[in-house]
Amino acid sequence: MIEYERDGEIGIFTIANGKVNPFNPQMHKDFYQKLKAFENDPAVKVGILTGAGDRAFCAGDDLKTPREDRTIEEHVEKHFANVDPDAEPSYPGWEREIHMMTRFKPIIGAVKGWCVGQGLVYLMRLTDMRISGESARYGLPEIAFDMAGGSGMAAISRHLPRAIAMELVLTGDPIDAQEAYRIGFANKIVPDSEVMDAAKALAARISRHSGRAIRIEMESFHRAEQTDDATSYALTDHMFRLQRLASSKQVGTFDYKGKTGK
Repeated sequence: MIEYERDGEIGIFTIANGKVNPFNPQMHKDFYQKLKAFENDPAVKVGILTGAGDRAFCAGDDLKTPREDRTIEEHVEKHFANVDPDAEPSYPGWEREIHMMTRFKPIIGAVKGWCVGQGLVYLMRLTDMRISGESARYGLPEIAFDMAGGSGMAAISRHLPRAIAMELVLTGDPIDAQEAYRIGFANKIVPDSEVMDAAKALAARISRHSGRAIRIEMESFHRAEQTDDATSYALTDHMFRLQRLASSKQVGTFDYKGKTGK
């Protein structure tokens, strides 16, 4: 299951399913719904994503989950169909909705143990900063099972230098916490017992700012990744000036120290 709780202005997601926290279709649906609730809650400014226990953050999708017996035509139809919110969750399904959702609230990854497959895909897609426990191991082993394609699903080229990303996805070999920190994938390494405390401390440093400023900084960052320089600057300039007006006590002229006037 996906547990979600609020700790003041912090929303905490915990992947909790047995010893290594694998995902199944129902968990993907639950995760999507909780992510949407988190994004839409004005009282929450930042999130933390972690895994229950010490063995794994998430070992990926549960390969033991039964797949529906479909004809080739049914597989194709299912692949291109929109997810049915009233149907029993299956593959492909809500994991695609998670990958395509818009998110402008930051989430911090708090990782202990194994983080592989779909677990690493979600860590890359859904977290903006990462606290790594000393036991953390990261990998995309799908190529060894003829299930390649995780690099695109994870948008790995946005997170790692090209040569390092290629080695990770083409060998299927994992990297440890020290290597993740060395290549800039993790912000910090701490003992496993301190992972959540470190994540909460980072979250507190973010949540001391206004929710509006956090949201605008997040959108500015993400839009800049996706557009050319001129469009990125223009869009960010608009958001910056609207924010300054909204932050003023009265609408009028303002200087960059936040003073307003007629």
